[in-house]
Amino acid sequence: MIHFERFWDTLKKKGITQYMLINQFHISRGQLHRLRTNQNVSTHTLNYLCEILDCQIEDIVSYTKEDSEPDKTEKESKTREYSE
Repeated sequence: MIHFERFWDTLKKKGITQYMLINQFHISRGQLHRLRTNQNVSTHTLNYLCEILDCQIEDIVSYTKEDSEPDKTEKESKTREYSE
């Protein structure tokens, strides 16, 4: 899963506020909401944010591998919940 926690840290380190992003750089509130909630963000937007913050992509994005298959005990407990 893609996470944007680093974006908020980098934003603070660079001294750029959300107000500045919205008013000076024309980043929409909706875009900030998507960043805040780790939703889809286009590569165009990520590129623009790197330009604004003068940083590398890894300064605003991190990746954590998700388990694609829930472990067996989790499956079993869910099966029991549904059968009860």
